[in-house]
Amino acid sequence: MNAELVFVGTELLLGQIVNSNARYLSEQLARLGIDVYFHTTVGDNRQRLQRAYELAAGRADLIITTGGLGPTADDLTKETLAEFLKLPLQIDKEELERLKGYFAQRGIEWVESNAKQAAFFAGSTVLRNDLGTAPGVALKHNGKAFVLLPGPPREMERMFSQYAIPWLKENVIEPGTPGLYSRILSFVGISESKLEKTISDLIARQSVPTLAPLVSLGEVLLRITARARDEQQFQELIEPVLKEIKLRAGKYLVSEDGGTLLEAVAERLRHSRLTVSAAESCTGGLFSASLTSMPGSSEYFVGSVVAYSNELKTNLLGIPAAMIERHGAVSKEVAETMAKSVRKITGSSIGLGITGIAGPGGGSAEKPVGLVYIGLDSGKEIRSVAHHFSGDREFIRQRTVKAAQYLLHEHLAENSQ
Repeated sequence: MNAELVFVGTELLLGQIVNSNARYLSEQLARLGIDVYFHTTVGDNRQRLQRAYELAAGRADLIITTGGLGPTADDLTKETLAEFLKLPLQIDKEELERLKGYFAQRGIEWVESNAKQAAFFAGSTVLRNDLGTAPGVALKHNGKAFVLLPGPPREMERMFSQYAIPWLKENVIEPGTPGLYSRILSFVGISESKLEKTISDLIARQSVPTLAPLVSLGEVLLRITARARDEQQFQELIEPVLKEIKLRAGKYLVSEDGGTLLEAVAERLRHSRLTVSAAESCTGGLFSASLTSMPGSSEYFVGSVVAYSNELKTNLLGIPAAMIERHGAVSKEVAETMAKSVRKITGSSIGLGITGIAGPGGGSAEKPVGLVYIGLDSGKEIRSVAHHFSGDREFIRQRTVKAAQYLLHEHLAENSQ
């Protein structure tokens, strides 16, 4: 079975909102063993939406739409499908009363245009909306299956998981259909080309499972995919390949369940019961913000100092002016001293110091834009790394944050053994 996803809404075409529904539905359908071959995005236009239905019905067994189920004039998804299938819409009295009760309970004035949300095809299944007003609908017609879902991701995801999936399993999916499962491995400290070379023979002879390298900011991802009847069989299928990958590139592996480097750092900090603080210059607090974006970060993050000017580096962090004069604010010596100073000021177990040139100006032949030094002091050792990043200012700052996370992760990994 194959499916096409049709996303309805002019706001999607204008880029005013991110289409997170595409990712969610594709992942869920893969688990159900349904192949998604096409994504179509169409505006709130009756003629273009009907054309989208025609194309989808000509090449897919299952057509799923999101959006256009509300009460306004530009909500056309059901009406256009009714025209395309030549099926009338009828008001469902039970659903109409539910809608009126929803409005009354919240003290919202009932407008008659809301009634269109209670209109359905004869013989179709109403998909209840537990989080909003617009219900969905599922039906089979002339050998095709149609599932219409609301646009807001929160409503759509609840409706799909609670009501659409059971309908699909009962009416569309053949019993015993294997699902498509994936595992995402995250690597840091190795390039995509180096990782691909390390496992090139595994990629060359792949059948089941399949391997696909991907790139994320500061990380390299490897997707392992296979069809299986359940999660347990999937794990059994990928275990030999997973074991071999770990043997060859395990030292760069930070997560094997789709987690990020930041999540791995947070887990190691919680497990080690160590605390961390940071002194930041070019990143302006971004590294600290990344740590505090994690729930429970108060367990391990003490605080930070954003010392952007040389005067503050000297007056607050105690970096000798002579050191800055001799080596420059962007230097190994200053990064290490920043790390040592902030650890002592805050009383944390580990201190990090970050200094660099994010650009676009300020660089030189000796110290170009993109040069970054990151220092780490644990009280027992001081280490630092230099990076030469390229790109615009924001990209350099984001890459610096990733590099600082990796230096912290590397230190924690080494000292947990």
